[in-house]
Amino acid sequence: MNVEEVGVGLGVGPGGAVYSSWLEVSASHLRHNVAAFRALESTGPTPRALGAVLKGNAYGHGLAQVLPLVHEGVDVLYFIAPQDALTVRTHESAHGLPARQVVVLGAVAPEEAIVLAREGIDAVVADRSWADAVPALRAAKLPRPLRVHVHIDTGLGREGFTLDQLPRETQFLADAPDVFEPVGVLSHFANTEDVTEQAYALAQLDAFETALGHLTAQLKPAKPLQRHIAASAAALVLPRARFEAARVGISLYGLWPSPETRLSARLVLGELPVLKPVLSWRCKSQVVKWLPAGAYVGYGCTYRCPEPTRIAVLPVGYYDGYPRLASGKAHVLVNGRRCAVLGRVMMNHLMVDVTRATSDERPITATLLGRDGEESVSAESLSGWAQTIHYELVTRLGAHLRRVVVE
Repeated sequence: MNVEEVGVGLGVGPGGAVYSSWLEVSASHLRHNVAAFRALESTGPTPRALGAVLKGNAYGHGLAQVLPLVHEGVDVLYFIAPQDALTVRTHESAHGLPARQVVVLGAVAPEEAIVLAREGIDAVVADRSWADAVPALRAAKLPRPLRVHVHIDTGLGREGFTLDQLPRETQFLADAPDVFEPVGVLSHFANTEDVTEQAYALAQLDAFETALGHLTAQLKPAKPLQRHIAASAAALVLPRARFEAARVGISLYGLWPSPETRLSARLVLGELPVLKPVLSWRCKSQVVKWLPAGAYVGYGCTYRCPEPTRIAVLPVGYYDGYPRLASGKAHVLVNGRRCAVLGRVMMNHLMVDVTRATSDERPITATLLGRDGEESVSAESLSGWAQTIHYELVTRLGAHLRRVVVE
């Protein structure tokens, strides 16, 4: 794919709007990653449900773009915000699609719970405040009880019932079968990604299974509770954590949770699954020009040209999600060559050295994330230059940026 041709083609949107910076979402790479985890989850005596986590605007990739691509290929869709979860039912209704299981992992107000119940969307009960919502839910005369998953705090120290709180704090669920239908139990690992030795995670699994016994005895569900605790890392490196469903987030988008996860996966699986990054970020230049030797570039005069330098001014900056801490360290790609970011990243601009990447001052298209020719800039590299993690990098990409699905 010729980046410059794609850039020109994507530069003008509906109504003649000009997009100087845009994100490309690879449909084929996303399908590949879904298939890789589908194969992983199909091992063992019973195939498990594959869940896609679409929180954080689909990890910055764009919920509107990702949802249609994954809806058919996965079994469960996970969200934080109720309003995002409701977009699934709208999408299904508009396209005549069967209803997928949808789970809201985040906080839910009583009035939102009423809507979720009517739409057949699952909620997570993580504390006893839900008992206070029973009168409102009962008064709403719901067509069906709200499907709920009980959240157990097995050692993350965030939301969820601790073992000491069971079964005392969850009795209200058993007392209101007309309001709540317990269908699942979940937890979150605290430390699977940063280590290769999983003793803490195994202790969490022990606590999870103990909690499951308490809940099953107390709630007497009509069907066995759907268990889910494994996110991307655990789905790859902790076979014991592969219960009835997996919640795959960062790796669905082709990004390894951490170098430690990659190393552990090689040891556990023998052969590493190939994960293909889904996201690319392109930007057309605003100006390409020469600066003489000795000229300063950017605020603070932090960079001075040691020789005559052709620079490209890119109309993108930290407002769009390009990290300011990458100033003076990052590279972009132009015509398949690495080009250094000069001086400070600004709110709406960054400057790059294109002296050896182009032979004239015609406009160029730069790749901020992704591949151009034989070179690539990964989310891991850019986040490393910015002293952060790739989770933060991709989820902070501006919601205002145009996102385009490409093959």
